[in-house]
Amino acid sequence: MLVDSGRGLRVSGALLAGAVVVSALVVWPVTEPAVQAVDDWVWRLAGSAENEPTTAVAVAMSWLGGVWVNWPLRVAALALLAWRRHWLRLAAFSLSVLTSEALIGPVKAAVDRPRPSLALIETSAASFPSGHAIAGAITAVGLVLAVVEPGPARWRWEVRAVVFAVVMALSRVYLRAHWLSDTVAGGLLGAGLALGWPALLTALRERAQDSSPPPGRRRR
Repeated sequence: MLVDSGRGLRVSGALLAGAVVVSALVVWPVTEPAVQAVDDWVWRLAGSAENEPTTAVAVAMSWLGGVWVNWPLRVAALALLAWRRHWLRLAAFSLSVLTSEALIGPVKAAVDRPRPSLALIETSAASFPSGHAIAGAITAVGLVLAVVEPGPARWRWEVRAVVFAVVMALSRVYLRAHWLSDTVAGGLLGAGLALGWPALLTALRERAQDSSPPPGRRRR
């Protein structure tokens, strides 16, 4: 599943730490005004760049990152992994999806950040973190790690997955459905979980294999 689980754990830890840092900056009264100032500037920039073709693309990207695309892809991937009997990959992808979905609601409720005004699409619930950014990263990155075998082809698909997740998250900012910091925190969290679970389960399997006795030889 992962060639270097140690590196995967380090990168995942950095991504999750980044999500925690951004979250702290958003909620801490000392840093919140500075974060909001940047978010306000990006919000005004999005408004000044608004045009019909870009809006159509952004709406399409936002739809691709929504539940009507994410969940069918996830279910199909889980079915494929079960059919191929790739149980470790199945467990890692399942845990990535479950933990991300379990975190979105409580974090939104705890931060309770208002949405930006003048959104171009309908929104619901609190703004932070971006559920689209989390789900997009989980599905795009997680699917590549779960389905594509290690090698040059996987690397190319990993780059495409990251680009898709970033563009989809930015589409939410353009549509004024989220503040920029909402999508940054969501993307970091989703990518961290999508990489972290495969890295952790791979590391645990490698540790179990290293500690088991050679075939045909009993421990005394």
